[in-house]
Amino acid sequence: MSLAQNALRQELGELSSVVCFKAVVVGVEEALGDKAAAIALISAGRQRGKKLAEELGVTKKGEDMSLPEVAEKLQYALGKDGTRLCVVDKVIQDGEVYKVYTRETVCSAGEEEGSTRQCTFTLGAIQGFLEGFLGKRLRGQHTESVLRGGSHDVLEYTVLG
Repeated sequence: MSLAQNALRQELGELSSVVCFKAVVVGVEEALGDKAAAIALISAGRQRGKKLAEELGVTKKGEDMSLPEVAEKLQYALGKDGTRLCVVDKVIQDGEVYKVYTRETVCSAGEEEGSTRQCTFTLGAIQGFLEGFLGKRLRGQHTESVLRGGSHDVLEYTVLG
């Protein structure tokens, strides 16, 4: 157990339940409505992602790292050896659009097939990380979903301005 874990919670460490996290998301949606909740959750995710990029030392190093290396860092931070937010399989660039292929996202966990659930917090966390890495502002959207027939939750980020 790391020193940071001890500082957060002495016995339980830093991880908590997907069920509890999803209850927070649903509660925020019920309290604020879907659009306002999405804005809040994406913003919270972005802040987390930016902090992760700083902690891993990848801020403004776009020229020094390849996208497969970025995917590796994301997987380390967000995957089974990190916070377990999701599995990041790959990051690709198509012109000015960055596509991140994720699965087992906390947002999609336990949802029924055909659900309209969007990966708001996950979208924001990866957006903040990429913004830190690229040193550019991005706009993200969830374009494909495992809940609607996709093999991955695909999160696309477009460079603004």
